[in-house]
Amino acid sequence: MKRLNVIAAGLGWRTLERRGATRLAGLCFSPKPSVFPAVTCVAQATLRTGLAPSEHGMISNGWWSETLRKPLFWEQSARLVKGRRIWADARAAGGTVGLYFLQQSLGEDADAILSPAPIHKHGGGMAMSCYTKPGAAAAAAQAKCGAFPLWRYWGPLASPKVGRKCIDWFEAMTDAQDVDEAFLYLPTLDYAAQKCGPGGAKDDAAFAELTRQLERLADLCQRRGCRLSVSGDYEITPVTAPPARPNVLLRREGLFRVRHVEGRAYPDFYESAAFAMCDHECCVVYGPERARALDALWASGDYELPDTASGLSDAGVLLAKRGSWCEYKWWQDDREAPDYASHVDIHNKPGYDPTELFFFGRGTVKGTHGRACEIAAAP
Repeated sequence: MKRLNVIAAGLGWRTLERRGATRLAGLCFSPKPSVFPAVTCVAQATLRTGLAPSEHGMISNGWWSETLRKPLFWEQSARLVKGRRIWADARAAGGTVGLYFLQQSLGEDADAILSPAPIHKHGGGMAMSCYTKPGAAAAAAQAKCGAFPLWRYWGPLASPKVGRKCIDWFEAMTDAQDVDEAFLYLPTLDYAAQKCGPGGAKDDAAFAELTRQLERLADLCQRRGCRLSVSGDYEITPVTAPPARPNVLLRREGLFRVRHVEGRAYPDFYESAAFAMCDHECCVVYGPERARALDALWASGDYELPDTASGLSDAGVLLAKRGSWCEYKWWQDDREAPDYASHVDIHNKPGYDPTELFFFGRGTVKGTHGRACEIAAAP
């Protein structure tokens, strides 16, 4: 391996600055502007293409299919990301590249891929599995590391220590089949800051854990004679106000429609004139009456417009007021809640749901992200 690029979730510049820790693992960090929206899939798509979100097409962690008339969240096909990859020239010249725990990596033009891909069983529960390429390297990694603990990667049992397992698998796979350039995502800082708020004791513990993980990777790079770079993708900021609920308002206005099944309200995207796909601090409004929906949301006083420099001012994107975030719910009476509302179900929910970090969704989110910010990057 000649270069390892680490993407550390939630590594904002202020995260380092307030701790007086602008040097980590032998690297000197500096502030750099994030993309907007500053969320996982958008940031990683820009990293891989060098393009703005308006060009590569990922403007949230979800994707609206006009053909299917439904939102799709956390879909993993690499074809969702448009544009030439930054490693294309190197691969054409015979170089190799590996993607480890990156979003939208399945089917990517890469030599090695490792991505969480559990199988949801029809009788309930999940088979904890990862999608891996090539098979021989993956088999060697599993034999050495054991099954990857996906329940530590997301959900109420998610832990900053899962970054250790990410590194275990990364190291084992690259031992079996090395690559010239590797991209490794670490979710270490994500959980405590969203769940308990940035700057608290649990967030401090997560930061100490990330420091140890980066030191381990720095040592690995030194032994292998490769260059290490580290970058954040967004910064998590405190939640100080209740969440905005754009779909509750749109339903009240008659724009968002539901169908009742066994007393529960499920979205009817075929008949809805507008729908807000919520994602952390942001929401993206879709539908034939989007303009009317945006007017109604703007009139509520709960939202801000994105900076025109983002290139997304005409894409139907709104920001919750600072200190708030956008909740996907369209119901106010919990008796109407869909069956998946209180469970970890990232694909069926038509919006990002940070309350999945709590058992049965019963908890108060203390951290969020999405607006443009300063991330930390080195070198």
